[in-house]
Amino acid sequence: MPDFFAPIREATAIRVRDEHKLPIAIVGAGEIADLAHLPAYREHGLKVVGIMDLDRERARAVAARHGIPRVYESTAEIAQDKDVVVVDIAVFPWVQGGIALPMLDAGKHLLCQKPLSYDFDEAVRLVEHAEKRKRLLAVNQQLRYSESVAAARAMVKAGWIGKPFEMSWDFHVYTPWENWPWVAKQPRLDLNQFTIHFIDAVRYVIGDPVYAYGTQAREPGQPEQGETRTISVLEFEGETRAVLKSFHKNRAGDPRAEFRIDGTEGSIRGTIGLMYDYPRGRADTLELNSRVLPTDGWLHYPVTSRWIPTAFIGPMAALLEAVAKGGVPLTNGRDNLETLRIVRALYRSGEEHVVVKLR
Repeated sequence: MPDFFAPIREATAIRVRDEHKLPIAIVGAGEIADLAHLPAYREHGLKVVGIMDLDRERARAVAARHGIPRVYESTAEIAQDKDVVVVDIAVFPWVQGGIALPMLDAGKHLLCQKPLSYDFDEAVRLVEHAEKRKRLLAVNQQLRYSESVAAARAMVKAGWIGKPFEMSWDFHVYTPWENWPWVAKQPRLDLNQFTIHFIDAVRYVIGDPVYAYGTQAREPGQPEQGETRTISVLEFEGETRAVLKSFHKNRAGDPRAEFRIDGTEGSIRGTIGLMYDYPRGRADTLELNSRVLPTDGWLHYPVTSRWIPTAFIGPMAALLEAVAKGGVPLTNGRDNLETLRIVRALYRSGEEHVVVKLR
């Protein structure tokens, strides 16, 4: 059988050239840096020169575990370090802006955590400040680089399913929000912390919507403050639509984490393995049914990696390349404002029971 998938594998491969491996410092030694950022960076031989956290003992432990040579005492110390070119900020959204602004003033390029901010106006100010300082600001929307999503997009771009007109995300899972008490206290939860990934993936695969409408709800008596059940609909020019459903209270042991793209000449379907055995997860799955190739039914695409930690190299690799060669990274701050704009519109839609026009 011809190797149909060779160009897809090549299109989704992430390689970091040695000349792009600029010195990186990390702010935040929490779980996401320890289990996702740093393993991905180590796998690709990136130069992490130091780390800082308010919990200095944890910072020292993470530094020792990942072979990081320096533990900074403060963010100011990182800002003053002339050897540091890029700062990876992996902290709570409500403190991110206060760290990012002085780093930009000090001439650093930034990779910021998602969401860039819970406050859309603050996110705009951060992006504009980076542009004013002529520094690059990227946002860690790394699902775009997860192998199944990246491969699905490459198949769409290759024309294998014709014109895409429908994309759906369906999650019926149990999410242990209690593991992140700072998240569980937030009045807005799923769209800001979870579904934002899949909204961003929709934009990556089929573009920007024109209208957004949705509803958000809680489970009766739940300890979390914010929404744990959401249904979101994105409407595009013409007949194209996207539907995203998230349910975080599945206690029956039958999780579902699926996505599908339908086009005029075929369909793509897959699963997000992380949601079936969190936090370890498993590899995603991906299948193609194409009348263009043709596939004679569903053809399995061999996904070999995991969202965490593999995809976390993507935003940083793109940022390093943009710094070294010029240009902007894929998940740049200006682009990410469009993802945040949709999140904000969906919250407004749920609160006011209205359809929100985005453009």
